[in-house]
Amino acid sequence: MTVQAPADRSVWRVRARTLPLGPVPLLMGVVNVTPDSFSDGGAFLDPDRAVEHGLALAAAGASILDVGGESTRPGADPVPLEEELERVIPVVEALARSTSAAVSIDTTKLEVARAALDAGASIVNDVSALRFAPDLAELAAETGAGLVLMHMRGEPRTMQSDPRYDDLFTEIGGELEAAAERARVAGVAREAIVLDPGIGFGKTAADSLRTLAGLDRLAAAGYPLLVGHSRKSFLDPERRRAAHDRLPESLAAGLLAALGGAALLRVHDVEEHARALAIYARWREAAESMGGRAVEETGAEP
Repeated sequence: MTVQAPADRSVWRVRARTLPLGPVPLLMGVVNVTPDSFSDGGAFLDPDRAVEHGLALAAAGASILDVGGESTRPGADPVPLEEELERVIPVVEALARSTSAAVSIDTTKLEVARAALDAGASIVNDVSALRFAPDLAELAAETGAGLVLMHMRGEPRTMQSDPRYDDLFTEIGGELEAAAERARVAGVAREAIVLDPGIGFGKTAADSLRTLAGLDRLAAAGYPLLVGHSRKSFLDPERRRAAHDRLPESLAAGLLAALGGAALLRVHDVEEHARALAIYARWREAAESMGGRAVEETGAEP
């Protein structure tokens, strides 16, 4: 893996604003406007309910609201363009004018991303890391939008069909760095790019746990990391609990991601993660007051 000169990881530039990044991750709240998402499928398909949910997440501590109209759960089928537009654009528009939280559009379609940015979104969250729509890089460069590039093997319908890696971190890191370089060549600023290792996307439960444990190795590329761990099946590989009943596991994984250097966490349960991170912030303050010893022993940066 090639280590490049680091970007300014203290901020994320998303259009006309900057989001401050530090050792305590920002929270990206999930707003699924879908009938079939793995954790809350159908609960917020109605636009008014989706907007109400997004505003509640912002009030609970989400700095970013990630609006998606196409499920990317394992085995999910693609959604036609017009249907995805009908689902997300009214929600993006309403949230952008009703909250100070930044609005992100979770899509792999150029047309949806452009319409969402026109409606007030400031971030494009691309789970394909430019593989499905390379022109998303040019759109982000043109608009100054923040760009999340997530690692995934294959596509949602097939990504969990026997995923294999010869060298997990070299392959994930190399593929993400290549995507970031494509974005840079297209004109996207380094400070606009965030990388997501794609926990649960084309990875076994063991791969996902190893990814969580090795975030520092992926951070070597110099870009901030976003981790989407919330409610995912790797937290409960025996499927003993429904997705919405994995809160303790999600909180544990979120804190481990924070210790590993994640700058952002994409979560469903914003209030609970915010409360857990408040303890984490106080722990860091205590550790620093002791000369940083407790922080250093975890491997996290002081």
